[in-house]
This record gives sequence, structure tokens and C-alpha cells, in this order.
Amino acid sequence: MTRIAIVTGASSGLGAEIVRQLEAGAFGRLDEIWTVSRHAEKAGARIRPFALDLTDPASLDALEAALDERGDASVALLVNNAGFGTFGDFADMPAADNARMARLLMLAPVELIYRTLPHMGPGSRILNVASVAAFMPQPQLATYAAAKRFVLDLSLSLDAELSDANIHVTALCPKFMRTAFLDHAGADDVAARMARITGFEDVGRVARRGLAAARAGRALCIPSPDMRALYVATKLLPYPLALAAERALLSRRRGA
Repeated sequence: MTRIAIVTGASSGLGAEIVRQLEAGAFGRLDEIWTVSRHAEKAGARIRPFALDLTDPASLDALEAALDERGDASVALLVNNAGFGTFGDFADMPAADNARMARLLMLAPVELIYRTLPHMGPGSRILNVASVAAFMPQPQLATYAAAKRFVLDLSLSLDAELSDANIHVTALCPKFMRTAFLDHAGADDVAARMARITGFEDVGRVARRGLAAARAGRALCIPSPDMRALYVATKLLPYPLALAAERALLSRRRGA
């Protein structure tokens, strides 16, 4: 049986680091690593690159067909990492950008999980990259935060559903990292101020902890201790108080 890992958003940032660590053996034996990005680049001997647009159903069909053609393929690991964010007031953003973000961050992981599950078995793992933005309302990141909340809840629900088959789903919730994610319009203003409050997270550390959590079958991975405390706090605070705290934090970002 050929053990395959599939990593989306693999061309740079966290996705590229996850691929690097997989090549180094962070998830045990893998015969092939399928990397999915908008521009295919082959790096290692076990890498099979796919240049796909995950918001296009035809691209999802192509990946599913490639799996079906490999009758001996077992998807040992699926990493749903592809994504982007836009920063600013919702009313000022192009509707097309918000719609594409929603398709990439929410619908694409759902489709990929559906299409890879038939090729999974006991011991297979799914690592969905969410965000600390999922923990509470995020003005100026409204669609992004809502999408990441969807990913978080989807992951926790599916882990409960699939655990009897020894297939586990992990939601990885990092804070900001110094990656191409911050290159999008508006990021310099909002994200830089946010990062001065929360700090940046190391990409290598996030990848390492995420893969370790997935391998161990843990449903939730929050790499940063301060964000783990925030997660607990958001569970304890009444919603209006959590929203007020986020608005106060937003005011600090704007005034920084």
C-alpha cells in the first residue's frame, strides 16, 4: 500500500514548511507527498506537485481522479492549509474577494475531505489549519474569522464522528506568522498592529506541533500558550463581554 500525504497551499509559508518536515520524517513513512498549489514546483524525489485552483470544481475532480487511478493509494495524511485573508471593513471589500475566500477556506476543505475519505483507513489523519481568529468575533477580519470558526467546528465534529474508525481530525490554531499571508491588501495596517499585541509565531514550530498533534490524534492544537489561555477565556466569558473585549483590542490596534 502506497502511503500518501496531501498538502494544500504548499508553495510557501506554513504549507512549504509542513512539506519540508514531512520529507524529514515528521509523520513517519510516506511514499509520496502530493503538494497542491496554484503553481506546481517539484522539490524532492517523493514530491508529486499539482497546480490546482481549489475554488474550481474541475481542479478537485482532477485530484480525485489522480487518487482513483492509484488503486493502491492510502491517504495517510490530508493537510488543508490553502487560504488567504483580506483585512478591512466588510462593506469596503469587493464581494468577489469575500466569496472566493469563503470557497477556499470552507468549501475546499469540505470537498477534499469528502474526496479523500474513501482512500483513508485506520491511522489516517486530517490536519485542518484554522486560526486563533476562530476563537471570537474579529472586526476587520469578519469573513476570515467566520471561515476559520467553521474549520474549527468542522474539525472537532468530524473527529468525533470518525474516531471509531481510528481516523482523527486535528484543528491547528496558530496566531500570525511571518508568511505571504501578510502580503494581501490591508495587512500592513491591521495585521502589523495585531502582531505587536500578540506577537508572531514561528512557522517551523507551528508545523512541528501541528504534525505531532495530528499524529497523536489530538482534536485541537493551539501552539502558543497565551492563545491557549485566550481559548479557555473565550469559553468562559459571556458572548457580549467577549465581543466588547475584541472591540477594545481593535481600538488598540487602530491606535497603535
